[in-house]
Amino acid sequence: MNDVKNILLVGVGGQGTILASKVLSEGLVEAGYDVKMSEIHGMSQRGGNVSTQIRYGKKVYSPIVGKGEADVIVAFEKMEALRWIEYLKRDGKMVINDFEIPSVPILMGQVEYPEGILEELSENASVLVVKAAEIAEQLGNSKVMNIVLLGALVKAMNVEGVNWKRTIENNVKKGFEELNLKAFDEGYKL
Repeated sequence: MNDVKNILLVGVGGQGTILASKVLSEGLVEAGYDVKMSEIHGMSQRGGNVSTQIRYGKKVYSPIVGKGEADVIVAFEKMEALRWIEYLKRDGKMVINDFEIPSVPILMGQVEYPEGILEELSENASVLVVKAAEIAEQLGNSKVMNIVLLGALVKAMNVEGVNWKRTIENNVKKGFEELNLKAFDEGYKL
């Protein structure tokens, strides 16, 4: 039996998708899994999409997650969830940040931001909607919404044997450890 699990984290440049992936990957290694991670930066410096693919299990040979293979997709932005849904397994789950970042064509008035994304995705998949931006704002810094989402994901995955506090402290910017730990705890409570 194939014990390998597949996770996609997708978002827009600047949302901290890669940091969340690195923390998750380190935690999974600490839990004893073989882990492979792949990052794709599509014009991320200019607000383009960013995705990371994480595969973990007893033995993993490739970091690439194919269409229809993701056990979990964590979308840091709603439109990215829509863009990546074809990678989700039939019985997979989506964790979606209820947050919008308008693309350049939307900002230029060429197209409208799509309406009803969460409703459409909920009809086609098992979806957990998280208001990570609101939680991060309540903590005093919108930049920690990635760690809020990470906390929600870790809780859903039920990975044991990991010192998430240490893993987060080792990866976040010095001076922001406590804020990120609070963000993780808030996401974990979800």
